[in-house]
Amino acid sequence: MKHDHPSPPPATPENPVPQPGSTTGTTAYTCPMHPEVVRDQPGNCPKCGMTLVPEKEQSDQREMVLNHYNTLYWTHATNILLGFFLIASPFTFGYQSPAMTYSDIASGVLLIVFSVLSANPFRLWAPWASSFVGLWLLFAPLVFWSPDASAYLLDSVVGIFAIGFAVLIPEMPGMMQMMLNMPAGPQTPPGWTYNPSSWLQRAPMIVLAWIGFFGARYLTAYQLGYVAHVWDPFFHTGSERVLTSDVSKMFPISDAGLGNVSYALEALMGYMGMSDRWRTMPWMVAFFGILVIPLGVVSIVLITLQPVAVGAWCSVCLLTAVVMVMMLPLTLDEVVAMVQFMNKRVKSGQPFWRTFWMGDTIEGGSDDTRTPRFTDGLTKTAPAMAWGVNLPWTLVGATVVGMWWMFFPGNFGVTGAVANSFTTLGALVITFSVMAMAEVGRALRFVNIAFVLWLVVTVLWLDQVPPQARWNAFGTGAVLVALTLPKGKIRESYGTFDPYIF
Repeated sequence: MKHDHPSPPPATPENPVPQPGSTTGTTAYTCPMHPEVVRDQPGNCPKCGMTLVPEKEQSDQREMVLNHYNTLYWTHATNILLGFFLIASPFTFGYQSPAMTYSDIASGVLLIVFSVLSANPFRLWAPWASSFVGLWLLFAPLVFWSPDASAYLLDSVVGIFAIGFAVLIPEMPGMMQMMLNMPAGPQTPPGWTYNPSSWLQRAPMIVLAWIGFFGARYLTAYQLGYVAHVWDPFFHTGSERVLTSDVSKMFPISDAGLGNVSYALEALMGYMGMSDRWRTMPWMVAFFGILVIPLGVVSIVLITLQPVAVGAWCSVCLLTAVVMVMMLPLTLDEVVAMVQFMNKRVKSGQPFWRTFWMGDTIEGGSDDTRTPRFTDGLTKTAPAMAWGVNLPWTLVGATVVGMWWMFFPGNFGVTGAVANSFTTLGALVITFSVMAMAEVGRALRFVNIAFVLWLVVTVLWLDQVPPQARWNAFGTGAVLVALTLPKGKIRESYGTFDPYIF
């Protein structure tokens, strides 16, 4: 049977014929991060998971982003100048190392290319590429054991500034696009009485990281041969024995230099993100926490094992360990806020990895009206820097016990495995006692009881233990257990994490 179908109306300028895949007559939706993704209905971008927005709205946002980054392109232009400076440096300063010469020339060329490509704010990979060039510059003098002090200085300075000009001053790549499309959210986490990501909360960590950076840099200069001796007001030649020991030589690069790079990254990551980064940049908070907490604990233990492995102490090494110990309690609260946020978003049905990398908003919380401004004076700003951390006398006492354990063997003629146990456990007691000074980490103090048991079993199990060591373990161990039991005062609130503070 033949059916007659009406013919479509002829195409006219006022009534064009729709083409396959066209969104004529409907609203087109596109991705703020990937403009090439276009759909005829709302949804999520298949590339990054961001919510698609109407094309007209995207056009307006694109104009805002271009205007914003045009005012900041001077940062990438500065990196171009740094690239030319790198290329000229081997010839200007007469590098002795061919490897460093080739490295700086290649790094300079790459920095120029990536900085030019960063002119397009939608080419998100280019600023990150510039940052990785900066990261390589921090490592290059260590990898090649550069004999040129000038190369070490220049690569470190250019590397730090390259990272800063690529992703810190002009904001993280794509951050403005994400914030324009992210629903408004709180600065203070739900149930919290302060904002753990505020600039005042981060300021002490940034300062401490730079102190550690310069301390480790001085030790690196000795290991690379730029200075003949290490100044040590307490242990004299002990520092040089530590820095030239077989333990230090186990690493393929300068171990002090590795610490130097770690402190630089901690300082730079302290600058990254806005005052609500616990929810807008979970990945950054996670990486910062990993760099400071587990790696920091390992670093502290390795430094304090110097008398065990080498038979000597190093004053500047101990200074860098103290810096790291002080950073630990200051870092914990922001990590806890980020974990709370991730847990709530995943439970509400949001994809884990999309939330981890892209951030999100959250119900509850509030604007940060409590944190003072930097201009409000030290009487207001100094206490705000330490919100979430206090010093119960019990934890201060536990820290003193840990210090006593560390220095007891050398002062009372105790040697061998018993001495090593006292020194190692003393460092661990100090570390966990200081971490427990963070209110969100208060429960960590109970780990000290395990250290007491470890020491008691050691002095009972080993043969020929000096009486003073055995009685010291029993007496100070009992004191440490007694100091561990009280919780101490908790001044702030932490939402759903409060039950875990005991």
